[in-house]
Amino acid sequence: MGQANGIVAVTGASGRLGGRLAVRLAAEGARQRLVVRDPARAPRLGGENLPRSQVVVAERYDDRAAMRRAFEGVRTVFLVSGREEPRRLEQHRVAVDAAVVAGVERIVYTSFVGAAEDAVFTFARDHWHTEQYIRASGLRWTFLRDNVYHHALTTWVGPDDVIRGPAGDGRVASVSHDDVADVATAVLLDERRRAHDGRTYELTGPQSLTLDEVAEALSRLAGRTIRYEPESLEEAYASRAVHAVDPVDLEGWVTSYAAIAAGELAHVSDDVAHLVGRPARGFEAWLDDYPDQWAHLLRR
Repeated sequence: MGQANGIVAVTGASGRLGGRLAVRLAAEGARQRLVVRDPARAPRLGGENLPRSQVVVAERYDDRAAMRRAFEGVRTVFLVSGREEPRRLEQHRVAVDAAVVAGVERIVYTSFVGAAEDAVFTFARDHWHTEQYIRASGLRWTFLRDNVYHHALTTWVGPDDVIRGPAGDGRVASVSHDDVADVATAVLLDERRRAHDGRTYELTGPQSLTLDEVAEALSRLAGRTIRYEPESLEEAYASRAVHAVDPVDLEGWVTSYAAIAAGELAHVSDDVAHLVGRPARGFEAWLDDYPDQWAHLLRR
């Protein structure tokens, strides 16, 4: 795999995706600028045979000055989508503007499958609007439309070992952080050919599962019964009313399940296999291979 041409800025470098990507890029000899909120949490990539990485602090995407400083002298930005909150779209736009002002040439953005103006999952609409903003920015771009992460499915299990939501018998083709990081590495380092410019990739696992099947897989490995209990939309909003969350966040929470019911997360893509040369890791294989990632279920 060829080295990236110029410095790559990795946003969210202390997170589950950005941290994995930073390790992979370092192993390939890429020069990086790790953009983090807390420098103490930045991945440690130093080593005799590894290039030194720069760590810069930008606590918020909507801090224009900090984001511009983070991107100065950078050719490519890997833009991890911001936290799911009401102002996320505005934050994304500020980050893109900062990249333009700083002279960045290219953005690789982590979007979401089914991103559309009228997507059932409300935050997928934010992703669509962000994509449109990037398209209009004049920057070269690649969009990685990720499905729900395998890890996220394990967090949907309530304290009573029940997954509740209005997903019906719909299916979700969840994907691992590691597979997305592998794809991002391949895309970022294949710079000379520019083969990924203007491309949108759908990153999924190798099969789609119902939430009943997700619960069954978790039950087998956790050693106790975990089950899925379908809710109506009204029941879903009512059952979550006890949580002190913004109405926009609440709607995103509920509609993530509704998008499964609508079939918007069921499609299985071969983009992971095509881009990294091996099949994507399925949910059950991920559970087997990474028990530390869902150990929170075992500690209950």
